[in-house]
Amino acid sequence: MTQPEITDEQKAKIKEASRDGRLSFRKFGEHQLRREFKDMAIEKCKEHIHAFGKCAQEQGLMVVFKCRQFNRDLNACMAIHNSNEAFEEYKKENQDALMKKIPGMKPKI
Repeated sequence: MTQPEITDEQKAKIKEASRDGRLSFRKFGEHQLRREFKDMAIEKCKEHIHAFGKCAQEQGLMVVFKCRQFNRDLNACMAIHNSNEAFEEYKKENQDALMKKIPGMKPKI
């Protein structure tokens, strides 16, 4: 009941496959763009964030019950401004910026 030996070549393939997604420069560029997009969404929903925060400070442990509407409003705002569909649209609009953020890539002229 011994396990079959894995060759160095097989180990390398397994390691490369697991590293591919983590080390991709495209993923890095998309991550940077996603961070900017999320910051913009937070800025657009700042009023709802402050209202919920104020309610939470005033209500303490009762925040779960007393601030439900503020939480719903905040979640609705973030769902609009931070959705995957909105990000895909933002990514299309900012394709040149994405290419600049990917190391080694140059935007098409």
